[in-house]
Amino acid sequence: MEPFEIFLAAPPGVEPILRDEAAAIGLPAPQCVPGGVTIRGDWQTVWRANLHLRGASRVLARIGEFRAFHLAQLDKRARKFDWAAHLRPDLPVRVEVSCKASKIYHDRAARQRIETAIKESLGAPIAEDAPIRVMARIDDNLVTFSLDTSGEPLHRRGHKEAVNKAPMRETLAALFLRDCGYDGTEPVLDPMCGSGTFVLEAAEIAQGLAPGRTRGFAFEQFASFDADKWAALKAEVQPRETDLVFRGYDRDDGAIRYSLANAKRAGLEAVTAFTRQPISDLQRPEGPPGLVMVNPPYGARIGDRKLLFALYGALGQVLKANFKGWRVGLVTSDPGLAKSTGLNFAQTSAPIPHGGLKIKLYKTGTLT
Repeated sequence: MEPFEIFLAAPPGVEPILRDEAAAIGLPAPQCVPGGVTIRGDWQTVWRANLHLRGASRVLARIGEFRAFHLAQLDKRARKFDWAAHLRPDLPVRVEVSCKASKIYHDRAARQRIETAIKESLGAPIAEDAPIRVMARIDDNLVTFSLDTSGEPLHRRGHKEAVNKAPMRETLAALFLRDCGYDGTEPVLDPMCGSGTFVLEAAEIAQGLAPGRTRGFAFEQFASFDADKWAALKAEVQPRETDLVFRGYDRDDGAIRYSLANAKRAGLEAVTAFTRQPISDLQRPEGPPGLVMVNPPYGARIGDRKLLFALYGALGQVLKANFKGWRVGLVTSDPGLAKSTGLNFAQTSAPIPHGGLKIKLYKTGTLT
């Protein structure tokens, strides 16, 4: 098959960070577009993206396109499409359609035509809950077919089963770490670790572990899948040793239990440490300086905003007093709370949607 377009989906605002990650792992010519990054490649490129990318939320394969100006034309051309090159006749499929600025404007009618075409030309059953998802976008009368090659969203690494309130998604945590300049060669510490996401992502990066190493993907059910080549691709990953320890603290017993359980599932017990303690007890650990990465409560959903000013102020005081030589990355939806830390934030990210809020990453230089 000729190289095709591959779309790496991500929340709006983080596209340049994902583009840099895609380039760093050797994906070809990544380009930012709204809501993600595009590359071109073959099915092994798709597999590599799913296995290695930490920041993408999904990987979509654009498998074909044609013009259609009315439903009869859509029906005829969908029946001629080479579904057998991509889908298996023995596995159920679900179809999703979106229409924009096109003569075909009724997405439900368009979906019915495409479902019938797949069912009658390939023989595959249609099911609302099928794990294999065909996505059709009809935009300016151009019908584009994509396959969701990931299945479960990519933040579901398969390790973090225990979570507390308002968890940070692994994909977003990884992008924030990258945006702070983290490359796996320095320690990372989270003084309000919740279920341990920042700490665990940092530890995996330091050890060179593939984020998709233990989970399954939708592409394993495609007609194009080659189990031997996929096994060989996974076997190429060679984990590294690290002398660093990645630390998480939280005043909540449950958070520490969750973090320890998640670290065990991910095989990271040897390089992580989680301790129950309040911000006021935070001390700089022995060893080289690194990155403090923290996602405190915002007040919009957890905690009372007025009380949070004291919490953010205490965090800033402890970091300024005890963490000279370190950098800080702080995530919050509230600029006033960020300012109340008293930290000198050199850069602020674009607003990023997260759990119904718009959050930003605030970054310091080296604390002096």
